[in-house]
Amino acid sequence: MASVRILGTGSYVPPKVLTNRDLQDMGLDTTDEWIVQRTGVSERRVADPDVATSDLAYEATLRALDMAGLTAGDLDLIIVATITPDTCCPSAANWLQAKLDAPQAVTFDVVAACSGFIFALNVAEQYLKTGSSKVVLVAASEVMTRTLDYTDRTTCILWGDGAGAAILALGDHGPEILSTHLHTDGANGQDLLLPGGGSKTTPISHESVDKKLHTLNMIEANASFRVAVRRFIESMKEAARHNDVTIEDIRWFIPHQANLRMFQSIAKTLKIPMERFYLTLHKYGNISSASCAIALDEAARDGSIKKGDLVCLPVFGGGLTWGSALIRW
Repeated sequence: MASVRILGTGSYVPPKVLTNRDLQDMGLDTTDEWIVQRTGVSERRVADPDVATSDLAYEATLRALDMAGLTAGDLDLIIVATITPDTCCPSAANWLQAKLDAPQAVTFDVVAACSGFIFALNVAEQYLKTGSSKVVLVAASEVMTRTLDYTDRTTCILWGDGAGAAILALGDHGPEILSTHLHTDGANGQDLLLPGGGSKTTPISHESVDKKLHTLNMIEANASFRVAVRRFIESMKEAARHNDVTIEDIRWFIPHQANLRMFQSIAKTLKIPMERFYLTLHKYGNISSASCAIALDEAARDGSIKKGDLVCLPVFGGGLTWGSALIRW
């Protein structure tokens, strides 16, 4: 029976590198050692001022289409996961469609913060399984560095820019998406918040900028850390249980790239060797929805993932949102 398959993956990060030492030289009260110990991040990528979210998604999409052996003309649905769209209206997916010259494709964005790639995969699954679409592009793309207050060392040290993409279709060959699992908790959404720019802050004013309402806030960071660890673990167990496999059966865990200490805690709790976590946060930081999409593409291209491997993608993000996907390669 045909199932949802990944025909190709792609990723792109901007060439500009911002190191921990660069942040220190900018006057931030921090050091490379302090950042690495607390986050695992050594550097991150920064998009040039004239580069938008859809530009990063475009580059990742071209790589995914090339791997799939398809063209933009084959797409009939384009979903972009992002919290940093080019514009509030139209969507980043619309801008991407125009750049791809794919007018036949329906386009829209999914907003689920750092969980966005998995949420978008789940949406794509439904369109494919119902027959509404035949070839779907899921792109996760962020320009997070434009949401930051570079005087706040609790947040600005974490984030970077980049995009990942996957081409999906029903079929009998290629990596199979076995299941996706989604959860939300709106009551605690204020813990990871980008307050300005929506209808609650109208209009943008000198006062709202002075109050830093248009930069990313992390409230109760320690509490969020503990919640994230718990939700990551629940999501990993849920994916295994749903597919009647064990945590030990899963070869790779490719999580949202949040914080090294989180994964060390998860590994200790579940007795998983750290070598089974595929991590890119040391060189890219946290790229919100794009993190696990980029890491998945890199793991596929560098040969880490082998045919037959079970690959779990657990995610957690603002909203609050969390979930997972399980893929048989």
